Amino acid sequence: MALPLMAAPARTPFKGVHIYVANSGGDTISIIDPEANRVVGEIKVSGQPHGLAASPDGKRFYVSSEGQDVLDVVDRATSSMIRRIPLGKRPNNLAITPDGKRVYICIRNESWVDVVDTAALEKVKRIPVGLNPHNVYCTPDGKWMIATSMGDRKLTAINIRTEQPEFEIPLDGIPRPLAIEPGPDGSARRLFVQLSDLHGFVIVDFEARKATGRVLLPDAPADATPLIPHTFSHGIAVAPDRKTLWVTSLLSNCVSVYSLPDLKLMGAIPVGNGPDWMTFTPDGSRCYVSNAGAESVSAIDAATRHEIARIPVGRVPKRLIAAE
Repeated sequence: MALPLMAAPARTPFKGVHIYVANSGGDTISIIDPEANRVVGEIKVSGQPHGLAASPDGKRFYVSSEGQDVLDVVDRATSSMIRRIPLGKRPNNLAITPDGKRVYICIRNESWVDVVDTAALEKVKRIPVGLNPHNVYCTPDGKWMIATSMGDRKLTAINIRTEQPEFEIPLDGIPRPLAIEPGPDGSARRLFVQLSDLHGFVIVDFEARKATGRVLLPDAPADATPLIPHTFSHGIAVAPDRKTLWVTSLLSNCVSVYSLPDLKLMGAIPVGNGPDWMTFTPDGSRCYVSNAGAESVSAIDAATRHEIARIPVGRVPKRLIAAE
């Protein structure tokens, strides 16, 4: 007699994936389950967490503390602190090398990035990048760290192999977050750079090492005031499939979506007050946006471009990442 067919187990696209949100107004990282779109845990860290990155093997988190001038090293399995590594004054955003051996941290009140060795768990180097560095990014091919200098209005490309600054790209404004559009080989093709007092972003040709244009976001209400002074747009990301660019507006409290490579506006998605940062689930089906002025995170369905949940988190949520 033939046996009855068994139903295949339900697919869980977010199995093992969580969204981690740095609550910069406190001392916690909120953990969001994307299946349920709710907070399922919390990690205690040093005050005013700013940058947040997972090690490539998923075993650790590295969290910069703007309030206590340290890099927290957290064991992901137990959510317990391994080490607090002293840094320069006011560490901001950070990035980790593809091999997981080095963490680069922008030191906002200085003119360099601190480099931490993840085996020794010690700061081993500082690399000059210009005054008031704010954000740093690793290019998809793993060859460069790109650091933004707010004080000197430039980008500095650091050669990861030599750990030396190799060239600079001047800008006509104060750089804030940026997104990298990779070429077919993973090299950085274009950068999309947000600037203070600009409701939009600048386009930078990375190989030519110069800005080539700018794109303005849809007009905001005439009486709109940003949550953070001089910060009209502070959150930008290329979707995992590299077909769209997503950009936040603190004037309109929405996220605009542009097609790539032509940068045609596809629509805008209303979110909470003060959208500040964003991340995608690895499969690209969801985008999560931190609402710094609303103590919440918006979950957006990437296919329909609609907000599907607004999740309460901690005080002043900013940086957030997805990690498996």
